[in-house]
Amino acid sequence: MTSGLPSFFHLHLVSDSTGETLTTIAKAASVQYALVRPIEHVHPLVRTPRQLKRVLQEIEQAPGIVLYTITNKELSEELERRCTELKMPCLAVLAPIMQVLEGYLGAPRTPTVAGQHVLDADYFRRIDALNFTMAHDDGHLPEDLNDADIIVLGISRTSKTPTSIYLAQRGYKTANLPLVPTIPLPEKLTKPHRAFVVCLVASPDRLAEVRRHRAMMLADRNLGDYVDRDRIAAELAYSRKICAQNGWPVIDVTRRSVEESAAQILKLMHDRQAGMEEVHDAGEG
Repeated sequence: MTSGLPSFFHLHLVSDSTGETLTTIAKAASVQYALVRPIEHVHPLVRTPRQLKRVLQEIEQAPGIVLYTITNKELSEELERRCTELKMPCLAVLAPIMQVLEGYLGAPRTPTVAGQHVLDADYFRRIDALNFTMAHDDGHLPEDLNDADIIVLGISRTSKTPTSIYLAQRGYKTANLPLVPTIPLPEKLTKPHRAFVVCLVASPDRLAEVRRHRAMMLADRNLGDYVDRDRIAAELAYSRKICAQNGWPVIDVTRRSVEESAAQILKLMHDRQAGMEEVHDAGEG
């Protein structure tokens, strides 16, 4: 490690809401500094002077960097003032974005606590999508595939379920189906429907490792063909063949996080939808 560089630092995330925005921003920034580990102190739902006082006491006990999202002017000014006294960096993370929006729109902002969590139509759409996805996990396809936005295929341990749940949190009704060479595809899957079908694959070595770990967690010592690399390679070849026959895209998730896999799925889906609209417009023209 570089001489004089600390091994960790305290990172205080102060929010008048759930703190999810701050946590996401802080993680995206802190991972760029792999040699220093952040110790996160999350302080959510800070909406009164009394609550802020308690947070400031904790900040004083563990000095570090303070990031915040607080819409109340008096509370944010008190947080800034105290951090200045303690000689600690303090940043309102959304302020630069707000300044750009105000400058471009020419309109003042109307501060709203937890505005991103309001119970609007989009919120209930995400809840509906999550309920749908949980009910159609691991091969439980809906009776009408037109009810689904996305169908995720893949052999065992290709992250179908976590990817589906992440997509549901974005508001997309997602079902997932395990591909097994000895079990034919459901007939309705190969017939015309509205859902976007995509297949997840990974390297045989990676899948063998994940499957072995999973089997050990379940105390299943009878691993057999489940972790055999050649057998896994054959399963993957079957997956690719099935997708090629049906024109379904394939995504390699070996080095992708669930978030990255979901982003790629949405990009492919939107690209295909855009292409279909262009064909439709050309036909009308």
